Amino acid sequence: MSLRLKTRTRRQIRGAVALPVLGALGVLLLWGFSGLPAFGNFHGFYGTLLTKIAVPQRHTTNVVTAVVFDYRGLDTLGEEFILFAAVVGVLLLLRDQGEDEEKAEPPRDAVTSDALRFWGLIGAGGAIAVGLWLVAFGYVTPGGGFQGGVAIASAIVVCYLAGSYRSWLRVSSEEVLDPVEATGAGGFAIVGLAALISGLPFLRNLLGPGEVGTLFSGGSIAFLNWTVALEVAAANVLLYTQFLEQYIAPMVRGRE
Repeated sequence: MSLRLKTRTRRQIRGAVALPVLGALGVLLLWGFSGLPAFGNFHGFYGTLLTKIAVPQRHTTNVVTAVVFDYRGLDTLGEEFILFAAVVGVLLLLRDQGEDEEKAEPPRDAVTSDALRFWGLIGAGGAIAVGLWLVAFGYVTPGGGFQGGVAIASAIVVCYLAGSYRSWLRVSSEEVLDPVEATGAGGFAIVGLAALISGLPFLRNLLGPGEVGTLFSGGSIAFLNWTVALEVAAANVLLYTQFLEQYIAPMVRGRE
């Protein structure tokens, strides 16, 4: 049997197996959607309770952030380490694909359009400003470390889209990003341990609630917010770097 025929047979078998599985999942999804309440019709007890007590207790006008970094901060710690482990696993898989290849010279793929480079620079600066705003005011207005971290990482991607692969490597060095990601992941736990050392429950607010509606509100919630932003931003940039190295850079080198 030829290789092409074997490949076609495998695809047919995979399709035959995937179709009923996807059909069953679709039925389950539709069944789940059919039981949802109408849009805007919310009767959750805990949600209603938190909207009443979060601001007086935690002085954070973003109730979602109060929930994520305070009321269920231990769950968020677990989620952060899940992200950390997932990124490490993906990086190991991607690096394994290219372990037999020598370190190749970065391709020369610089963008030649001055207009694209100019607007790319403007876009990257604006995206970073938005990301920093989302993080800094994440417990005062809608936003937070997760959203801000993704926005910052997306801004760094613009350095590749509007510049070159070489310029991307200058802002996405693994020697810099690895410690930043580790600091973000470990910093969350360190804040919790600091509370234990002070004789308080794990992740208990150390600095008091602060003044409502300002950057000094929420106490230690601000530190947790920034550690998450560091972790999310560094993790996403590391993923982008490996995907570019494994899939995009070889194609660019092949066209040179």
